[in-house]
Amino acid sequence: MIRAVAALLFCAAVCGSAEERLRPLDEAGYRELIQNHRGKVVLIDFWATWCEPCRTEMPLLVSLERNWRSRGLVFVTISADDPEQEREARDFLVKTAVTMPAYRKEAANDEDFINAIDRKWSGALPALFLYDRTGKLVKSFIGETATAEIEAELQRCCTGQ
Repeated sequence: MIRAVAALLFCAAVCGSAEERLRPLDEAGYRELIQNHRGKVVLIDFWATWCEPCRTEMPLLVSLERNWRSRGLVFVTISADDPEQEREARDFLVKTAVTMPAYRKEAANDEDFINAIDRKWSGALPALFLYDRTGKLVKSFIGETATAEIEAELQRCCTGQ
């Protein structure tokens, strides 16, 4: 019983409240998010609850974040779900122990939003974007990506090797 309570308290502290909302994020908010993390390596994950490869990849990304956090990695999730699916998205993030806050894409124009991130990106999911410590986009991973490939890029960004 004590372990179960401790686990729930830990998850609430790390994952955020089950009632915490996903923060809406538009193009300006995205740019600000990158700016606010200067000095850190930032891995941004665009995903959705209806995207099975996204759901499969999320626990692997959480594990990568834990392993690289001490070397300056910040992991950010942005749901591409519709507002009606926010509760399902939030519940999935809590279940997979994603560190909050988390975001929900809220763009006035999807094409403009996508192009503001990476003109080579079609909007396909899953999509990961890796930024170096200066806030420069250094690598885009579109579609299912092997964890080893992501980790190799983290090695370059986080340690300079």
